Amino acid sequence: MVHPLITQTHIDDFQRDGAVLIKGLFKGQVDQLRRGIAQNMAQPGPYASNNEKAGQTGRFFDDYCNWPRITDFEAAIKSSPVAEVAADLMRSDRVQMFHDHVLVKEPGTSMATPWHQDGPYYFVEGRQTISFWSPLDPVTEAALRCVAGSHRWEKEVLPTRWVSQEGFFADEGQYMAVPDPEAEGMTILEWDMEPGDAVAFDFKTLHGARANTSQSRRRAFSLRLVGEDARYVERPGPTSPPYPGHDMQPGQRLREDWFPVLLQR
Repeated sequence: MVHPLITQTHIDDFQRDGAVLIKGLFKGQVDQLRRGIAQNMAQPGPYASNNEKAGQTGRFFDDYCNWPRITDFEAAIKSSPVAEVAADLMRSDRVQMFHDHVLVKEPGTSMATPWHQDGPYYFVEGRQTISFWSPLDPVTEAALRCVAGSHRWEKEVLPTRWVSQEGFFADEGQYMAVPDPEAEGMTILEWDMEPGDAVAFDFKTLHGARANTSQSRRRAFSLRLVGEDARYVERPGPTSPPYPGHDMQPGQRLREDWFPVLLQR
């Protein structure tokens, strides 16, 4: 039996396309997550950025790894059905926390979120990985966009720094250049969304988000989770998030005191 919020079609679409819309996943946690984002923006963490770039308008705030200190984030994660839905979509009996990510585009923010895959930034790899992107405001502009099937590409996309667009790692030979999905005629998945809806996508799914040319804020809460086959890997340089002092070795599961298990069936 799968969770009542989804059907076998959702699972099949996630496995085939690497992205699927889940209606109402955080519907009961919208107010909690809004409070958490307000606290996060008032008290940014060490990784916070306004993504400032010459010639850009508006403010694009993002920050991550704050759930241990922002109680509304932790409460929303634990009270929502996200772990059960993640287990079903990944086809995994185990769901483990990786990190949270807040992305806020104020009205008139001209910067689009660049096309990227999450996986190459991370020190974890596996077939069972999942991100959830949930807006806390209605989304018709500044929407998340995912390239169908990109999680199955043989080569990963070079991770870049969002503002400078420089390569994140010095060793670029193992990666492909960031493509232009529209120019190359790729199938782009995009949805109008209500607060609490969520797009679920694989760590290796190429995705980005439009600028916010509307007169309304676009607050989004993202959650990254991993399944039972996910293991620590080393990258050519420091990862994002870096998690200094983690002491993990290649091939190990993520340490459970830092990355708690949310579900074990």
